[in-house]
Amino acid sequence: MSEWKEYQLSELADVIMGQSPPSSAYNEENIGLPFLQGCAEFGDDYPNARIYCTDPKKLAPANSILISVRAPVGLTNKSDKEYVIGRGLAAIVPTKGDLEFLYYQLNQSKHKLDRVSQGSTFLAINSNDLNYFLIDAPILKNTQRKIARILSTADAVIEKTQAAIAKYKAIKQGMLHDLFTCGIDPATNKLRPIYQDAPHLYKPSKLGWIPKEWEVLSVADVSENLDGKRIPVKQEDRDKQAKIYPYYGASGIIDYVDDYIFDEPLILLGEDGENVVSRNLPLAFKVEGKYWVNNHAHVLRPIKDISTIEFLCEALEFIDYSSIVSGSAQPKITQGHLSKILLRMPKIEEQEDIGSMIQSINQKLQTEQSYLHKMQQIKAGLMADLLSGKKEVTVEE
Repeated sequence: MSEWKEYQLSELADVIMGQSPPSSAYNEENIGLPFLQGCAEFGDDYPNARIYCTDPKKLAPANSILISVRAPVGLTNKSDKEYVIGRGLAAIVPTKGDLEFLYYQLNQSKHKLDRVSQGSTFLAINSNDLNYFLIDAPILKNTQRKIARILSTADAVIEKTQAAIAKYKAIKQGMLHDLFTCGIDPATNKLRPIYQDAPHLYKPSKLGWIPKEWEVLSVADVSENLDGKRIPVKQEDRDKQAKIYPYYGASGIIDYVDDYIFDEPLILLGEDGENVVSRNLPLAFKVEGKYWVNNHAHVLRPIKDISTIEFLCEALEFIDYSSIVSGSAQPKITQGHLSKILLRMPKIEEQEDIGSMIQSINQKLQTEQSYLHKMQQIKAGLMADLLSGKKEVTVEE
């Protein structure tokens, strides 16, 4: 059975507090050593320095842990090489502790560092805060290494899954461009040749060259706007309700309520908020079943025999809305602007074919995203158990 002990960080590692060199020593020509002032250039695990320095004051050696000591306190990266570190960082150089184990343990303990930093007006921690920071760790370094190996194996699977998701997203983006400009030729059931290769298959339109069978229609032409049926419910009122039906906002489900407004497949499109500009989350998405919608998402019902819900949803998600977004503090897509947006619309049969092709890549994305979520939950459970000593780790002698 592995024995654990509560250590001060200084018992497991040396702490080097950063010190900013003179600005005259900075350059972007890769002269000197890479310089990090704070955590702005942190990556997933390793930093990507833009600035170099010829007059270093404090150095973080390779194979040390870089930790942010100013707001946001506690963010970490690993040093893959020697870095000059400024006042926003400290380097933790393992002595008796295993590098990877300490890296995971500090990530898991970030909330404790946050509490330490709350004591000052400017959120920051100092060398004493780090040196005396308490870390639970197995006494045997081999046990620390075994725990780190288990967690790094989970990380490798997560990274591989994230890479697959990125690949499928790139494939989908290219596919959408082709499908929404060229479409599928009914004669061959394959992608139409582009206009430059087969101009006889295209005609001019307000949106440029489109396949001869297509039309240019507005959002108002192809869908019915149901915004008038939306009803916002205050948080305090939702808190009193049974959590039965999804309550949708601009970017998806934000709560559950005890009643519903809609009971049919519809398209929601975010009306306002940061995501209207950033597009970090889907802006247009299909919803079905029984649900409630607040006044931060437009509600659209495709018009039968003119548009399918799958095609219209993907077409709306593909659009760049930057030219019609109003407001800076609270970006907004108004109903009036939305209704006038022009779309390239194939015949309904071709929309169905295009929707089927998009659905196939969506299913692959969904599978990988579900697996990613599962692995992230498994890793979180492993970290909670392994880094606290709740789960025993056996190390072969």
